[in-house]
Amino acid sequence: MSDAENTMSIFALMGQATIAVKIVMLILVAASVVSWVMIFKSLIYQSNAKKAFDYFEKQFWSGIDLNQLFRQGNGHDRIEGIENIFRAGFKEFTRLRQTAGADAEAIMDGAQRAMRVALAREEEKLDENLPFLGSVASVSPYVGLFGTVWGIMNSFMNLSNVHQTTLATVAPGIAEALIATAMGLFAAIPAVLAYNKFSARSSALLSNYQTFAEEFSTILHRQVHSK
Repeated sequence: MSDAENTMSIFALMGQATIAVKIVMLILVAASVVSWVMIFKSLIYQSNAKKAFDYFEKQFWSGIDLNQLFRQGNGHDRIEGIENIFRAGFKEFTRLRQTAGADAEAIMDGAQRAMRVALAREEEKLDENLPFLGSVASVSPYVGLFGTVWGIMNSFMNLSNVHQTTLATVAPGIAEALIATAMGLFAAIPAVLAYNKFSARSSALLSNYQTFAEEFSTILHRQVHSK
C-alpha cells in the first residue's frame, strides 16, 4: 500500500512524466513564479501610488502656494505619480511664461502638452506588468491542456504493448497528464484575478490623474490671464 501511494503521489507522477509533459510543467511553474513576482510588484506600486495621490492632492488643495509646492519636490530623488504630472506642467508653464513674446495660448498649450507626456509615462508604469499577467491568464490553460493531451496520447500509445489492460495500467499515465491541466489552472487563476484587480485600480488612478490635470490646467489658465 505504501509503495502504491508513493507511486501515485504528485511528485512521483511528475517525475515519471514524458519529456514533453515535463517541459510543459516547467514552463507553467516558471510562468506562475514570474506572475507572483509581478503581482507583488504591482500591488506595492499601485498601493504607494494611491497613497501618494491622496497625500499630494490634500497638499495641493490646502491653499499652499504653487511655487512652494514645486520647490518641496526639488529634494526628492524620485518623483512619480500625480506629483510628476504637477511638476511637468508647472515647470513648462513657468518656463514659457518667462519667455519673451509667449502668448497665453502658447503657454497653456505647452503646459498641457507636458502634463499629457507625464500622464502617458505614469500610465505605462501603472500598466507595466499587466500584459504579462494577461498572457499567463489566457495562455496557461491551453499550455496545460497541451501537456494533458500529449500525456494521454502517449499513455494510450503505450497500451499497444500491454496484453491485458487494467485501470492500474492506464491510471498513472492519465494522472500525470492531468497534472499539467491542474498546473495550467494554478498559473492562470491568480493571473486572471490579479489582472482584473490591477486593471481596475490602474483605470481608477489614471482617471484621478486626468481629473487633476484638467483642474490644474484651469488654475494655470486663470493665472496666465490674470496679468
